[in-house]
Parts: sequence; structure tokens; C-alpha cells
Amino acid sequence: MFNVRRSPHNPILVPVQENPWETFAAFNWCPLVSKKSPKTIHCVYRAMSEPYLISEHHLRVSSIGYASSTNGTSFTNKAQLIKPELDWEKFGCEDPRITELNGKFYIFYTALSVFPFSAEGIKVACATTRDFKTIDQKHLVTPFNAKAMALFPSKIKGKMFALLTVNTDNAKRPAKIALARFDSEEDIWNSVYWNNWYKKLDEHVFSVRRSSSDHVEVGSVPVKTEDGWLVIYSHIQDYKSDHKIFGIEALLLDLEDPAKIIGRTRNPIMVPEETYEHYGQIPNVIFPSGALVRGKKLWIFYGAADTTSCIAEVDLRNLLNSMQPGIRNKLVTRYKKNPIITPSAKHPWEAKATFNPAAIDLDGKIHIIYRAMSEDNTSTMGYASTKDGFTIDERLFEPIYVPRKEFESKKVPNGNSGCEDPRIVRMDDTLYMCYTAYNGIEPPAVAMSTITVDNFLKKRWKWTKPVLITPRGIDDKDACIFPEKINNQYLIIHRIDRQMCVDYAVSLTEAGEEVNKGIRLMGPRYGMWDSAKIGLAGPPIKTKNGWILFYHGVGEDRYYRLGAVLLDLKNPLIIHGRTNEAILEPEKNYEKEGQIPNVVFPCGHILRENTIYHYYGGADSVIGVATTKLSDLLAMLA
Repeated sequence: MFNVRRSPHNPILVPVQENPWETFAAFNWCPLVSKKSPKTIHCVYRAMSEPYLISEHHLRVSSIGYASSTNGTSFTNKAQLIKPELDWEKFGCEDPRITELNGKFYIFYTALSVFPFSAEGIKVACATTRDFKTIDQKHLVTPFNAKAMALFPSKIKGKMFALLTVNTDNAKRPAKIALARFDSEEDIWNSVYWNNWYKKLDEHVFSVRRSSSDHVEVGSVPVKTEDGWLVIYSHIQDYKSDHKIFGIEALLLDLEDPAKIIGRTRNPIMVPEETYEHYGQIPNVIFPSGALVRGKKLWIFYGAADTTSCIAEVDLRNLLNSMQPGIRNKLVTRYKKNPIITPSAKHPWEAKATFNPAAIDLDGKIHIIYRAMSEDNTSTMGYASTKDGFTIDERLFEPIYVPRKEFESKKVPNGNSGCEDPRIVRMDDTLYMCYTAYNGIEPPAVAMSTITVDNFLKKRWKWTKPVLITPRGIDDKDACIFPEKINNQYLIIHRIDRQMCVDYAVSLTEAGEEVNKGIRLMGPRYGMWDSAKIGLAGPPIKTKNGWILFYHGVGEDRYYRLGAVLLDLKNPLIIHGRTNEAILEPEKNYEKEGQIPNVVFPCGHILRENTIYHYYGGADSVIGVATTKLSDLLAMLA
């Protein structure tokens, strides 16, 4: 498991009006820390001018810029390093990758020789320098259509290796990431070598596309790690459609045999989310072009919306572990005797299903309030408790909460209705329970009822009359009251449409009138495991690092999975970290088979010392429990 965090300084490189060659865009940058100057980060990047109005084609011309930094946030010494000069690059130089080898710097870039642009005029070129001031040589590298070439930073068994992307602009052939190996530097720009290599292209290709409609392209220069060569690359879903999704993924190649893939990410580790990634020359684009190891972190250098240059970071060890099936680390451990609560044919009110449980820790017991469903699809709430977190010590024969108001009472015979999916929190001596109220006709709404702690513990089920705390007529679910007031106001988390939102209320008795904004907290990440919709799991847990909030996410495959975010202690609308992979997903039969297949759906999380207990519904039919070490989760999110 890992968490990718964007730099708060993004975007870091932006267009500069004082430099005519980069007035329009500065993006797709590649970093290097040289053995000659280990405290300096050298970067080359694609710079784009405004159109030259007197020129024949009125093109925005791309060239390669240079900048340096000592901290990774402020880059200076900017200069135009590589200009379109020769016939094979006269319409632009794009997207550089830089490697230090044999005592000099190799800069590979895309050279454009024809306009209008077409495959036969888009090829890989290489420039070399020793000081980032003077270009010593320039060579056209590939005699065929290719882009995004990156030289490995060290020889392997005496040979030089490089990755490149072939057929990037060929309408009849898909782009392919491939590996080339050279006996000498001269082979790199030897057309005879490349023509022979291209004849056997399929022998050199990595098969990394997830479907035939996807597009792939080399991102970073390979980074040498103790586990293997780490390669960050671009994976674009549905490339030729109007709904393409630009994602960043990673491969791990064998150290001694880089033709062998030993690990890869299962999903994108990044997709466009921020404003500077959504808006620019080409909207909704993130494109990886470099990577650096800085301490325990991997910095990913990428272009945003083909306009600016940005950085994101991820814990390197967590990323490497997540890529290798044999050592993939899991944050969540299931209880071996799951499910812990199942339907009871003896009790008609819970004969069909028992699922989606809330939980609260009081007087040394974890009290579980679960959704129960009868054969006529009426939902009520049952009660069970456990001392050790796993073994059910008590379970009541009658429901503790039933539909009482018209907004939750059945209107359609045998249709779904009732009180669904509770979440419960304690404030002072009162328990506040939010749940989904549904009468089978109107859209589901969020209702709330309270009970004193004393009455609850003595099993005197004197719940207050339920009130709707979200607007009627709006499909609203997955809600809880924040367990502490924020700025002397109640904070209500709920879900509208496909995303999680919040509202503030001065009084909960008048919340139905005050919940009228739906302030967005976070939404789906298109192309990732939570791409279709998200919603609250259980109430947040307070830690010294922030509020941990668990949420369920639904992907295009309709699987319900569990993720987590870390919210700011003082302002929970600020998200400090979000899991890039699901921490719990349907794997067991009781999660994959039931009323709704492929569902894990927690509504309650209990923290005891360093262990978080997750109480969840499996396939909308049964209840399971799983645990997470708080320290492990915080190490990833904080």
C-alpha cells in the first residue's frame, strides 16, 4: 500500500514571459543529480513559445530548456539548451529524458521534421553535453516513428540499455514500450542497427497495455533500486475516445536482465485531480517524464495539462512492495472465523440478510448495530456485542430500531424500505445515529435519532423521533455526525450523487434546514479503483496526526472496496493523504457471493490501542471483521 502526495509547491515550472522560447508552456521535465555536483538537481524540460507570426506555419515551437535547483522547489539558471536547427528537428524538439553515463550527459528527445505532423516525421534524437551550456553532438537516433527514449544510467553486463516507445503516432499500429541494448555508444544512432532491431520489434516489446484500446509511453529514466529497475510510465485508458484517462503507472525490471518484468502496479498511481492538471493547453493530462530518489521518497516529475511542470512523491519502499506479488504488503487482516454475524431463519426480521454494521466502544464492549433485512425487504437494526472485538458474546432476538416515520415506512409491497446502514458516534452523554431512510418511492435520505448512553447500555431503546437532516427529494446516503464540533459547529458528512460532501450546522434539531450546500470533500478518481463513486464508511477516528476517515469506493467493475484518507485535525476539509490502492477488497466467498456480489462495506471502525477493528458487510448478506495497525496506516498516510 502507498500514498502519492503532490508537492504543495505545484506547479513548479511555469511559462515565463521574459523568455520568448517558453512564453506558452514549460512541461514534461526530467531531472538528474550528477556525480559531479550531487547537491544540484539539473532538469531539462519541454519549452513552448507563442506562435511566431512572421513564420510560414505560425507554429508554437518546442525546444528543450534547462534549469537547476538545490531544493526541488525553486529552479533557476533557466536557459534554452536545445533548439530546432537541423532538418530532422526543424519543427520542434520535445519531451527530453536525461542520463549521465560515460562521463557525459545524454539527452534524448522527440524530433519533428515535417508539418503537418505525421508519424514519418516524429522520431527520437539525442544530444550530448558535459556542462549544460554547450551541446557537443546531435544525432537522429531512430529511422522510424518513435518517442520517449530513456538510457539506463549504468551498463548491464557490459552493454548499454535503453527504453523507448515505438509506433507512437501510427494510426494502424499500437504504441509499444520496447528495450534496446547497445555494444557501444555509436550503436545508439546507427541506422543499420535500428533497422535490424525494428525487423524483430516483437522480441523487444513489454506487454503492459491493459486493453487493446489503451496507449502506453515511457516516462522516467529507469531508477536503480535494490529490488530492480523502477520505471515510471504513462498508461492512457481508451486513448482514441473522447473519455481517455491519463494515468501514471510503474514497472519493476530485473537488475541483471531488464527484459524481464518482475513487478508492476495494479492500477494507476495517479490520475488528473488538481486544477492545474485539469486546465491548460491540453486539459486532464498528467504525463510522467522523470523520477529521482530523495531519501526514502521517490519524486515523480510530470507535466500537467501540457502547460506546467510538477512533482509528486511516494514512499519508495511502500511502492516497491506493492508492485511485487510475493511481498505485496496488506494493511488489513481478516478474522479467520468470519463471518461473525449471519442471518437467522428463527427471526423473520433478520431472516434474509444481516450486514453493514455500525460499532461503538462503551464500557469495555464493542457494541454492534447492524442492518437486518426480512424476506419482504424491510430493513431494521439488530444488536450484538463483543468484548475481544471478534467473538460475539451477545445478540438480541428482537430489533432495537424499526421504521417509525412515513419517510422510512414501506410504500411498495415487498419493495426495499426501512432503516439502512447506520453510523453512530458519541458526544458527551448522547449517541447520535445517522442512517439511510427509504420508503421505496422517494429518494433515500439521511435520518438521525439519538439515545442517551445510559439508556443504550441498559438496553432501554428510547430513541428520539427520527428527523431528516438532509434535504428531502435529494438522493443522499452514507452519513455521520463528526464526533467533535469543528469551529463550534456540527460537521455532517454525507454522500450526494457519487461523491462525499460535508455541511455545517449550528443545531442538529434544525439540521434539515442548515444542510443546504453539499461542500465537496472528495470524489471519484477516474481510472482508479474508486472511479465510479465513493461514500463514507464509518465515522472518523482522531489521531495525533489527523482524522482518519475510511470510505468505500466503487470502480467500473462494480466492486466495493475500502480506502482511507487523513484529514487535518483543525480543518477536516483539508486532505493530507489518500490511499492509492484499496486496503480491503472482496476476496472471500462471503464477500463475493450474496445479495449484491463483490462488496465489502464497513460502517463502523473501533480503535483499541494500536489496532483498528473494521466491521463490515459482505456481499450485502453477512458481517465480518478485519483489523489494521494504526501505526502502519499512519506511516503510509501521514
